[in-house]
Amino acid sequence: MTQIPHVPISVADTPIVDPEVAAPFSDRADYVEAVATARAAAAQYHNGSDLRMDDAAYDALLARIAATETRRPQWKVPDSPADLVAAGVAVGGEIVHSEPMLGLDNVFGEEPLRRWAGRLERLLGRAVEALVVEPKIDGLAIAACYVDGRLTRVATRGDGRAGEDVTGQAQRAAGLPMQLNRPLTIEIRGEVYMTDADFAVANELRTGHGEPAFAHPRSAAAGTLRAEGRAYDAPLSFIAYGVRGALSVAPDEPPPHSVEMAGLAELGVISTAATGGMTVCATIDEAVGAVEALRVARGTLGYGVDGAVVKADRPADRELAGSSSRAPRWGIACKFPADTRTTRLLGIEVQVGRTGVVTPVAVLAPVQISGVTVTSATLHNFEDLDRRNVRVGDVVFVRRAGDVIPEITGAMLDRRDPTSTPFPPPTHCPRCAGPLDRSQKRWRCVAGRACGAHEALAHFVSRDAMDVEGVGGKIIQSLVAAGMVTDVADLYDLDRSALVTLERMGEVSAAKLVASIQASARRPLSRVLIGLGVRMTGRALSRRMARHFGTMRALLDAGVDELQQVEGIGPERAATIVADLGELEPLIDRLAARGVNMVEPGAVPTVRSAAAAPDDPACPPLRRPNGTPMRVVVTGAVPGLSRTEGNEAVERLGGVASSSVSARTDLVVVGEGAGGKADKAAALGVRIMPAARFAALVAAHAAGKTAEAAALLAEQ
Repeated sequence: MTQIPHVPISVADTPIVDPEVAAPFSDRADYVEAVATARAAAAQYHNGSDLRMDDAAYDALLARIAATETRRPQWKVPDSPADLVAAGVAVGGEIVHSEPMLGLDNVFGEEPLRRWAGRLERLLGRAVEALVVEPKIDGLAIAACYVDGRLTRVATRGDGRAGEDVTGQAQRAAGLPMQLNRPLTIEIRGEVYMTDADFAVANELRTGHGEPAFAHPRSAAAGTLRAEGRAYDAPLSFIAYGVRGALSVAPDEPPPHSVEMAGLAELGVISTAATGGMTVCATIDEAVGAVEALRVARGTLGYGVDGAVVKADRPADRELAGSSSRAPRWGIACKFPADTRTTRLLGIEVQVGRTGVVTPVAVLAPVQISGVTVTSATLHNFEDLDRRNVRVGDVVFVRRAGDVIPEITGAMLDRRDPTSTPFPPPTHCPRCAGPLDRSQKRWRCVAGRACGAHEALAHFVSRDAMDVEGVGGKIIQSLVAAGMVTDVADLYDLDRSALVTLERMGEVSAAKLVASIQASARRPLSRVLIGLGVRMTGRALSRRMARHFGTMRALLDAGVDELQQVEGIGPERAATIVADLGELEPLIDRLAARGVNMVEPGAVPTVRSAAAAPDDPACPPLRRPNGTPMRVVVTGAVPGLSRTEGNEAVERLGGVASSSVSARTDLVVVGEGAGGKADKAAALGVRIMPAARFAALVAAHAAGKTAEAAALLAEQ
């Protein structure tokens, strides 16, 4: 090929997400939470639903997970998303691939790319004969099988081992013919995607049929590929990047990858070679130049490209280099920097959160970034707003990288209105006009939760917390406006005579409301903790704390070290929880004085004790032989229980409720409407229990029928 001059890949715009330089998590709870977030994002990505985070954000998160596992291997969870082909997602299917569809490892920038090339040469014991650079198209990987030249089956990549049958819809993809030009029996692998033009057409069709617009070309392609019975056919495209099987009758030796891709064009298949997107390079210097040229041209290609793929061209090099369990060693994906766009900053709003945190938020003229329409962005805090030097009216740079919420990185100062002025930070709380605590970067209203009374009350009475029926947004607004309620404890002072003074509140309604409030006082401690909204906790962690300590008094008396004995709580989180509980203690005392329950029924120690060994009837059933809690996932509907109540039941039975299935899972409860979690449990050999039997187990345990509960659990 013509020698390409060495052009360094732009480093200034490249996010620091290489595992070799990414910052590891210092708190194990943050690491575990990041793993869960990565798995959830990957599930949406591989299932084709609307994206939880863009590629750059996901790559950054995965890099921090990998860096953490390198720094602290003892924290590493089984089936880490940093190791698995499809980020640990249960998205397999009924079609088993002829060979695993492995993913590619990622690098970010020129130096890591050169290090990969150096490792490849060391594996080969010589210089690589040739490298191929191709665009990394943001689509859905598939394997298309042809028998005697006719397309017989198309399957998604799935979990790398097996995928879903999408033959019906894939047949419509341009570039994937029903009949090859020669009667070959081969498997072609590639990407189904939507061009920019097709994405616009697809959204016109979708909105024209009364459905919401697709959020992203990739989710549009994935959703269309899986859709059946739609009233419209959105356009799809296909591009091949690999082939299994010989393209000639009796080849003397396997041809180079570049030759195979060119050969596909003769069969009527669109490949990376046919589009002109493939570059064959003799050296890593040439490959670096080709990657940079592709990065510069990415906005002119007419379809989404989030990186470049660099591969060894010769089959002999590939065979000698081999593959790991998750990725080939002869190929690498060089990811491009985050997609940054410009738009107008229309205004800055100051929001007050439920705990009194005051945050500036940018209001933007709508702009599409990585296929997602963005109208607002975080400004983090007022110090950060000043550092970024942005003003209302500025043309600002916006990106979606590293954070799910878009962020502003700066302004185009040469286009700033000379009459503009910096945004004046608030001197008082914008909600209650009270003083602000500015001692930390994140300013807070001194009134704290009392400032956000409406939000705090709404959260407290919600179904997952105290589940107070009849107390909706309008009732809360009326109670706060009338001065009857300033915090959640005031709810329990309400009586019928006070409530009937409210507009549209009659005697019967008032009596029902009082009864509902008083009934909520009997909820378990875990619900109280959820309702209080202790900082850095959620529903699952609130339940674990309640089960661990048993009473609110024991929790309030616990220090940082004791809190860290609860799964999911590290030093930083423990310190925050202790401090927040200290702030909440006067409110907790007022709730207790009004009869609100502060005990978790059936709470037991989280480790085996002599008083409750596993073979002791007093020991709850969901315990392992060593006395530690079983990890249980509830998926689908359980008779008589809501989703939250199902997880609460797991905790009452001595287990730990989990949301994801892995090799560490002990039991998966499967009810009507269960999704892929049941399939993954079966694939991993994790025990499955029908939801009806689990409901019977819960009832038997509640009735004190320990032998019956044990028998139900033992039943296979």
